[in-house]
Amino acid sequence: MSTFVKQFIQDETLLPIIEKVESGERLTLEDGMKLYESNDLLTIGQLANQVNLQKNGNNVYFIENMYINPTNVCEAHCKFCGFRRDPDEEGAYTMNEEQLLEYVSKGYSPSLREFHIVGGHNHVVPFEYYLDTVRTLKKHYPDVTVKAYTAAEIVFFAKISGLTEEEVLKEMIKAGLDTMPGGGAEILTEEYREKMSPEKASTDEWLHVHHLAHNLGLKTHATMLYGSIERLEERLIHMIRLRELQDQTNGFMVFIPLAIQPKKVTASIKRRTSAFDDMKTMAISRLMLDNFPHVKAYWINIGTQLTQMALNFGSSDIHGTLVEERISHAVGALSQSALTRDELVWLIKGAGKQPIERDTFYNVIKKY
Repeated sequence: MSTFVKQFIQDETLLPIIEKVESGERLTLEDGMKLYESNDLLTIGQLANQVNLQKNGNNVYFIENMYINPTNVCEAHCKFCGFRRDPDEEGAYTMNEEQLLEYVSKGYSPSLREFHIVGGHNHVVPFEYYLDTVRTLKKHYPDVTVKAYTAAEIVFFAKISGLTEEEVLKEMIKAGLDTMPGGGAEILTEEYREKMSPEKASTDEWLHVHHLAHNLGLKTHATMLYGSIERLEERLIHMIRLRELQDQTNGFMVFIPLAIQPKKVTASIKRRTSAFDDMKTMAISRLMLDNFPHVKAYWINIGTQLTQMALNFGSSDIHGTLVEERISHAVGALSQSALTRDELVWLIKGAGKQPIERDTFYNVIKKY
């Protein structure tokens, strides 16, 4: 790759970083800052693409999944959230077992692989409610993987139940939990969290829960919510903290950078992340997180067209069919709330890549 890059490179200050990447040397926070400060997007993207090709070849993965948000009642008041409601507020809901099963039956198909479950920190219901949600789904759909509850939710469950986080996880696994989503991470610095989500899990608590989960045999996911008040350095600190935990446990399957959504669909483009930032962050994530198998382009946040572009900027996954997504769309997401399998395959093939339908754990279901 060196000859090609050196022929077309616009920012020669990137050459030491290119040499590091090609020799397999780990990038530092300072290297990450140089990448963010550079406007040579195509060179950064080409470098990330090369790293991804070495890890995943031409394969791009997707899954047939369903989002379930059992409740939007939440005790926390995160600055970026438009989904939460107070218990007596208009639009507040908490699904009972019958409503949960009715909701799932409307979108279920025999090819569904995964339930993706997150919701509010509902302090009005007991811990048993959250366990019952998992039990109910496992009872009626034993072959569907249950990906449920963020690390922030696990910390909340420990608080309302009096159990430790480890005990909460063990109870969840008994109920049928197969894996955890990566939400609740936002930006893993206390400077950010004190301003944006002070009532939720701290940086150390979030990382500790995933450490516990990995030690209990769960493979999990990791996210980063970027594009609000965080400094670029904080994005890199976030990545490095995840990388350090991955060095210890090797329990993360994928990293998902999430572009923050404005509170209203009608918000101006100045209130949204730019395409340039989205593609640069995707590529830098791939370069910094050298021990993560996959980096996911989340089409709900960046839209289908940028998702397709991201497949040549270091991404090897475009998430799933979703059926219905509520949380990003409760704020200002402009994307659709679901895509079909055929549409996902079309997106991947349109980028010159090999579509691979997977299960939650990246086992191949079908090549297209």
